[in-house]
Amino acid sequence: MSSRSGQYVLQSAGYKAFIPKPLQLKIPIKFNNELQLLLSKADRALARLDGVSYTLPNPDFFVAMYVKKEAVLSSQIEGTQASLVDVLEFEAGVKDVKKVQDVEEVINYVKAMNYGLDRLKKLPMSLRLIKEIHAVLLEGVRGSSKTPGEFRKTQNWVGPPGCLLKDATFVPPPPDEMIKAMGDLENFIHTKNPIPPLVKSALIHYQFETIHPFLDGNGRIGRLLITFHLCWEEILGRPLLYLSYYFKRSRQEYYDRLNLVREKDDFEGWIKFFLEGVLEVSEQATQTARRIMALQKSNNDRLLKAGVASPLSVALLENIFSYPIIDVTEVKKLLDTTYETANSLVKKFEKAGILKEVTGKQRGRLYAYVDFLDIIAEGTKI
Repeated sequence: MSSRSGQYVLQSAGYKAFIPKPLQLKIPIKFNNELQLLLSKADRALARLDGVSYTLPNPDFFVAMYVKKEAVLSSQIEGTQASLVDVLEFEAGVKDVKKVQDVEEVINYVKAMNYGLDRLKKLPMSLRLIKEIHAVLLEGVRGSSKTPGEFRKTQNWVGPPGCLLKDATFVPPPPDEMIKAMGDLENFIHTKNPIPPLVKSALIHYQFETIHPFLDGNGRIGRLLITFHLCWEEILGRPLLYLSYYFKRSRQEYYDRLNLVREKDDFEGWIKFFLEGVLEVSEQATQTARRIMALQKSNNDRLLKAGVASPLSVALLENIFSYPIIDVTEVKKLLDTTYETANSLVKKFEKAGILKEVTGKQRGRLYAYVDFLDIIAEGTKI
């Protein structure tokens, strides 16, 4: 039986590298009843998530924080030791020297996500876009010496840290085959075909990770491509589907499922795993959005009860969804008011139980929107 995925080919240097077959317009995926039902459930869950985003009072705030959460989780899969709270504290001016490098990698991921979404307004999904995103991702951080924005010109491999080629768990195609495979992948992305969008996203991610076109950053770029593809195809109006939490929690199965496509031609097992992730993550994100809406309503009620329902207080409540760790100076800047007014407002929010002082200092005090952080930071702790 001929393989649908590709084959391992012995190279002149004595190792075997996997040469993927191009993804076809009609890959003979066996859509049994279980897979069809799962696809239907995942589609509905994703549609509900997309719909609930339009009911949020400030969807852009929600999306911005979700992008940061995805950046943290995706970076953690690659070994980065930074939590969402670490990133937010860094942005608020707290510099933990031991975590600066890790936080900067997360911030670069956020920049790459936002850059890619902005570029998709003018540029289609393409190799050019992938290279540009990669350059942003690795700028000035670990990996910046590994040709950011350029496909590799040497053989790479996947395995435990520090392992040699002979001990690799997976060897992607050599550079000449890699370039051809990336061109084929671009053609597949652009060709209109009857493959359901979620299944196509699963296949694009699998093929990209199999090709492994960069010397560093392949996992993070591959996860970004899922969101970019769904937004580009207008399946999502806002970038709210992030599978990194699911991949992180099921990391070994994630790697196993990718390998089983290459070794056993098990596209169906990979697609099932991917769709289960879409279903789970979509339902979680929808529930998170509803919890945040309930929190905002509850806090509006608190402000009314405390007699703090002024236009400035409403503006501050909106802003702390984007800046859940904040100081008085930043409040002054965001609300374009005096330091005294900002300080008074923060004190009222603290008294109402919305903000909590977290430094214990007399100077350089920081205030956290603890109830919101408890919701949004779930799953990001190291």
